Amino acid sequence: MDRVDFHFMDFKENIEKLILKDDSLDVPAIVHKLFIDVENVNRESMTEVQDAQVEEMAVNLWNWAVTKNIDLVINEDQKAQLRHVACRLMCLCRSSAASEEGIRRHILMTMKTGKGWVDVGNPVTADEFFELAMAHLEQIYNIIMQKDSTGAQLTMQKIAVERDVFKVLSYQAESAVAQDDFQRARSCVLRCKAMLMRLPKMIRYLHILCYNFGVETYIQSKYEESTFWLSQSYDIGKMEENSVEPKMLAKSLRLLATAYLNWDDKEYYDEALNDINLANKEHLTPAGILLKMKVLVYGETANEELLEDIMDILHHKMSLEFCLHVVQLLLDNERDSVGFHFLKIICEHFKSSENIGKALIFHVNVLLEKKEEVLAKEKIEEIIIGRQLTMELVGCFHDVMWEKAARSFEVQNYDEALLWYFYSLRYYESDPRNLNLARLKRNITSCYLRLNQIDKAKEAVAEVEQLDPDNIFTQYYIFKLAILDGNSDRALEAITTFERVVAAEETEENNFFIDRRVPVMLLHLASSFAVENGHEIVAGKALEYLAQYAQDTEQILTAFKCLLHLAFPKVCQMPESENKKKETDRLLTFLNTALMKLTQYFHETVLTSDAMIEEAQWFRKMAWNLAVQIGKDPVTMREFFILSYKLSLFCPCDQVILTSQKTCLLIASSVDLEQGKKASTTSEQTMLMNRALEQIHKCRDIWNLLKETGDFANDPCETLLLLYEFEVKAKKNEPSLDSFLEPLWEQPNVESKTLETIATLAMEKPAHHPSIALKALKKALLLHKKNEPINVSQYSKCMNNLLNLLTPDGVVSAELCPLEEVCGYFEEVLSFISHNEGYPEMDIVLLMIKSWNTGAIMYGLSKHADAEKWCGMALSFLDQLGPLKSTYETQMHVLYNQLEEALYQNKDPHVDEGEKKVSGQADSD
Repeated sequence: MDRVDFHFMDFKENIEKLILKDDSLDVPAIVHKLFIDVENVNRESMTEVQDAQVEEMAVNLWNWAVTKNIDLVINEDQKAQLRHVACRLMCLCRSSAASEEGIRRHILMTMKTGKGWVDVGNPVTADEFFELAMAHLEQIYNIIMQKDSTGAQLTMQKIAVERDVFKVLSYQAESAVAQDDFQRARSCVLRCKAMLMRLPKMIRYLHILCYNFGVETYIQSKYEESTFWLSQSYDIGKMEENSVEPKMLAKSLRLLATAYLNWDDKEYYDEALNDINLANKEHLTPAGILLKMKVLVYGETANEELLEDIMDILHHKMSLEFCLHVVQLLLDNERDSVGFHFLKIICEHFKSSENIGKALIFHVNVLLEKKEEVLAKEKIEEIIIGRQLTMELVGCFHDVMWEKAARSFEVQNYDEALLWYFYSLRYYESDPRNLNLARLKRNITSCYLRLNQIDKAKEAVAEVEQLDPDNIFTQYYIFKLAILDGNSDRALEAITTFERVVAAEETEENNFFIDRRVPVMLLHLASSFAVENGHEIVAGKALEYLAQYAQDTEQILTAFKCLLHLAFPKVCQMPESENKKKETDRLLTFLNTALMKLTQYFHETVLTSDAMIEEAQWFRKMAWNLAVQIGKDPVTMREFFILSYKLSLFCPCDQVILTSQKTCLLIASSVDLEQGKKASTTSEQTMLMNRALEQIHKCRDIWNLLKETGDFANDPCETLLLLYEFEVKAKKNEPSLDSFLEPLWEQPNVESKTLETIATLAMEKPAHHPSIALKALKKALLLHKKNEPINVSQYSKCMNNLLNLLTPDGVVSAELCPLEEVCGYFEEVLSFISHNEGYPEMDIVLLMIKSWNTGAIMYGLSKHADAEKWCGMALSFLDQLGPLKSTYETQMHVLYNQLEEALYQNKDPHVDEGEKKVSGQADSD
């Protein structure tokens, strides 16, 4: 089988699949494929398929489409596509087209397919099928005319063909309108109209079709076309009596009159008036009467003539609402004299109606709109005295009064606002429990406050508190008056109650979506008012609640800024106390919350605003300033510095910010290291050490960036980072400690102070690294000796640290280095003392005692030569003493003589006890 046959068989298979598998999930895909493929199907592609098979396939597909559309399996678009496919297949059947029955089937299928395409918005495709339908109708007409039929049969058959022609023409008119082809649509409809004498049953159908065309073109503001279609609709409807009900005819005429008015109310005034008169004659409705009034008003009809027509309205027993609509129409078109005259007549006519209040309130409204306030007030008095309003209308009355008062309030005419509120208040006297009365009195309170009539405001708010105490507006006015009275306690009570009410409303069931904007706005006003009047404590409480309930990030941050502005000077002036600690913790909470809000904003916002970056800058600086002020509390100080660092992460990374970040992390690390020394548990100390190490690493990264921005030769950051990290590693006894210090030993410009600090840290518990300490002190001592001149104080301190390391128990130890080397240091310091002034005398005493004790130990070890050497060195140190020499001289010489005698006699003179006495005397001094 060739490729073309295979294609058709695939096409056929899809049709069978569609018809047989009702529950198939791929119906839309199959329908679409059939619709696309049918254009490639022709008689040559299916030579082996009989016409009967193709016809059966087309009929089955057509019927399936109809039934499945009813079952909602396919939509209108898919139905149109399947009809299109079925119709195309049917057109390929030559045998079908040769019979009268087949032609009638073609007519039916092409008509319905075309109509289906029009309905789904594809009029161009529809026209193809309508042309086919017309061709088939011509064929069937010729067949009928050639038949040998009786007169009655021929007439019936011709009428049947004409009915189908009529339908096709009407469908073509729909298609033309859809394609904006007015002339073609007009031609089709006029041909249909000419056929109505023979097809009277189609009058209503064509009447409705023309009306729909008129509505469609009216909506598109094509008034010329619209008037044509609506005129045709009416004319067609009048062709035969009772074919179209008067109600429908009047509807066409009313729209026709409206179209004329919209097209050109001056030029087509007469046509519009004539059409609306015809409409009202056909079927009188309120809409028709109102439209006639519009036509008359637009046509500049004289007031006297207009009034005559208006009076007819009452004869038709129109409703009060309708009559008021007419009045509004007159007033809107500057026919005030007629409008107000008719309004008086209405009020009189409907005076016994229970809805007369509508007319009275309407009267007040229009008087106010026309700036006739004196007359309006007279009418208001009439309403208040008459009490003719229903419950619904009472609300309308108050709405009018309150709206008028609000307008006066907006333009700061508070006396006038009070006047309108008092009208409302007089009507409320009959129902004092109405909660709207509390609202009204709050509004009156606000006016009194604006007028600075404080006593009257107090009276009004006292009444409000009785009526509606659990209302945020009530508490707001109580708060405001308390501030004006200077009563801080009362103001705090009011703002606390305010917050309690808001919290209670938020926790109520079915109230999850409460609008926070109103309480937030009032809290903002309250805090500002308190600040302006010098009540900072009250303002602070209002600001706290504002920050708690506000949802806008900028508003929350502004509240915290105000709180910090108020609290910062106060904290700075407070002496160290528990109260200062509490206040500081409160500020810390504010800053932490601000940080959280800023973090949320910057994480959720792609394009951040400059304003929010400025906010982050402000809070960063505030955290820094607080850290500086709280310096005596290192733990809290650290928290503020860390906050400043975190806030700085939202700021542009320039030299200032990097310097600030570096300083914050250095200080935080220093505090953590210091607190680690005081930690009560090992776990706490480990935590602090690890936190410090993390901060040190961050700081080193920042320092590396900062060095690229300028010259920082005098900045101690590098040294501090080294010392801090060494301290952590030393106390954690990390095995990498020696390798960590290798770069330091190789540095040519390392300071002696740094080396001495490393030595101290190496031996500070729990660290114990004497070899590192010894190496650091040796290098430091070399640096001191290179100085010209040598700083005696620094040299002595370094030498003492070195000798203390080498003599841990007060005597020389060979554990760290050989005894000869230790002796060399003693001799070196002795030589230094003899050639330099200013060596601390107590340091010399200690050197003397350590030398003597070492000599005594040597003697005990039978090292007599070493003993004599060390003891002799002790006497040399004695000779370098100043005022203290007399204290030790006698005893030392006595002991030395005893030593010499013992050495001579080679026996023990119990010098240890004597040395302890020397040491004891030195310590006591």
